Amino acid sequence: MSVLELCDREIAAVPIEASVADAINKMLDHHVGAVAVVDSEYRVAGIFTERDVLRKMALSRTDPQTTPVRDLMTTPVEMATRNTGAGEALTIMLGRHFRHLPVADDNGKLLGILSIRNLLEWRVDDLSRELESLEQYVSNDGPGG
Repeated sequence: MSVLELCDREIAAVPIEASVADAINKMLDHHVGAVAVVDSEYRVAGIFTERDVLRKMALSRTDPQTTPVRDLMTTPVEMATRNTGAGEALTIMLGRHFRHLPVADDNGKLLGILSIRNLLEWRVDDLSRELESLEQYVSNDGPGG
């Protein structure tokens, strides 16, 4: 399964010229913990997350209304592609302690944002189907088997 199929339908992204306040409002509006920061061609320039708010903004005494998001975004950004498998993305995210992973095309154009929540829901569904299959196998076992 492509990770693109697991991404939320609406992509939370802000232009590179946006303020930190714009990025935070976008996260709040979309109920997500990260926004992609994109250039004029919708290529990923960075990612701005809740961690960035806490680590770079909270105690800095900078004004979120006037601080450009480009000053506080995380860059460079590790990204998945439409060819990245769900298991591979989960391994990357767990190993690197990412909660969000942008999905981009070969030119860096944003296609979606994958969250650890998306992957965990996929994995729970996958395990549930596997358990059902095993239960059915055991219950269908004939006499003497």
